[in-house]
Amino acid sequence: MREYLCKSSSILLIYKNNLKRGKEMADAKSMSIIVTKGSLDWAYPPFILSTTAAAMGLDVTLFFTFYGLPLLKKDLNLKLTTLGNPAMEMPMGGMHMAMPNLFAAIPGATAGTTAMMKSMFKKKGVASIEELRDLAVEADVEMIACQMTMDLFEYDEKDMIDDITLGGAATYIEKATQCDINLYI
Repeated sequence: MREYLCKSSSILLIYKNNLKRGKEMADAKSMSIIVTKGSLDWAYPPFILSTTAAAMGLDVTLFFTFYGLPLLKKDLNLKLTTLGNPAMEMPMGGMHMAMPNLFAAIPGATAGTTAMMKSMFKKKGVASIEELRDLAVEADVEMIACQMTMDLFEYDEKDMIDDITLGGAATYIEKATQCDINLYI
């Protein structure tokens, strides 16, 4: 059986089943993730890991800082990063074609590879970042927006999604010291 845990419907079903079973919070594990990158390809790992962990009964905290902070904006305009990503191979014509760094310098290359990747995600049934982010909110994943980064890049709280917490390094560290698993993405 082929199972895509990144499909929002699968994660939601697991999450709801855990709630129905009345997961034991006394034994609950916890996880925190520092989210530092906000491109399309780097947005998937924190949201897939956090929603899957929440579906498995973990208490999850995401700390969005620097270039990861735009993932909390209401309007996402995510692009794929091809430059400096030698491991990026796209399936084409029955084989995998590596994207040379020089390709990224061609006008329209970022838009083209972004469209290609989004199309491939849709074709393969992978949930969008918006769907995963909504699922994270529904699963009570705590999302902390770094206040210093908000100030530094002059973001306004009204541009961000609802249900986020504003905090700094101390807010995150307070959470992280309580967690069983801490990740940096």
